[in-house]
Amino acid sequence: MNALERMARSPIAALEFANIVLTERDAQIAVTPKDVVWTHRTTTLYRYSSAKRTCAVPVLLVFALINRPDIFDLRPGNSFVEFLLDEGYDVFLLDWGVPDEADADLGLEHYVCDEIPSALREVRRASGQEEATLLGWCIGGTLSLLHCALDPGTTVRNLVLLTTPIDTTGSLYATWVARESFDVDRVAEVYGAVPGRTVDWANKLMKPVTNYWTTNRRLWLQVLEGEARPDAYQAMAKWVADNPPFPGRAYRDWITWMYKENRLVRGRMRLRERRADLSAVDQNLLVVTAGADHIAPREGTLPVLDLVGSADVTHLDRPGGHIGLMAGSKARKEVWPHIAEWLDERSHT
Repeated sequence: MNALERMARSPIAALEFANIVLTERDAQIAVTPKDVVWTHRTTTLYRYSSAKRTCAVPVLLVFALINRPDIFDLRPGNSFVEFLLDEGYDVFLLDWGVPDEADADLGLEHYVCDEIPSALREVRRASGQEEATLLGWCIGGTLSLLHCALDPGTTVRNLVLLTTPIDTTGSLYATWVARESFDVDRVAEVYGAVPGRTVDWANKLMKPVTNYWTTNRRLWLQVLEGEARPDAYQAMAKWVADNPPFPGRAYRDWITWMYKENRLVRGRMRLRERRADLSAVDQNLLVVTAGADHIAPREGTLPVLDLVGSADVTHLDRPGGHIGLMAGSKARKEVWPHIAEWLDERSHT
């Protein structure tokens, strides 16, 4: 398209661009059918409907405490859940819900010591299987790892960690929140439940040009060239904008223990008087990192490979960002099949 053609198309493109952006809330995401298995406080355990469960070991998906777990099932044709179901897995999802100020007392121990073990119990009951795969993404990966480190009797056979913060030394996030002048106790006290939009804003400021300019510029150029995919853009944009509050106590625990004190890799992480001993983690372990991840940089995740006691440890590294690695356009061909292959070798009786 030459300059004259671009100029002629610009008014129409502007209308298309505006329509895509202004109607993104109408996007249909997380539409794969599922049933409620169990609930407790804000947490809900779902089981996805399937007529082809051929793998013996069910998969329990765990996402972070920020954003919604819908990213696992973003949209038809680009859904990790849909992919796993097609591969024959019995898939469960742990949804932390939408906490409010009444849930300000929920700390990390609530999620690690109460909700994950209870969810695994209900997975066993619903599936009829004695073991499960625990697959955690971002903070969800750290929570899953802590569960395995704290509970030597857990029924988790396989542990999958996707872009998971482990050692926060030198990370950009630590540079911001680990400094003494960042009063996390005051933040937790004032808010009770830290607004999700506040956390999202801080995360976006880590790459402001990309988040506030490049994304929109890319969409504009795609619209101008007639190459835009509104369904893909709107699904991701809707998910990104859905930011549940972060319970004040859990936020304080997370920032203090993981960034200010870096307790996990220093062997000082304790929940309910029990130390999270990573050497006690003996599950089959798959660690997936993204080369362009600025939230959980590769170098901050890799120490787990040497700290766990697992005899079966695999590291999968691919290009991409913190979210794009698993939910981007290339994930279905370049990442998901490798995860499925790894699981398949470890998910039959």
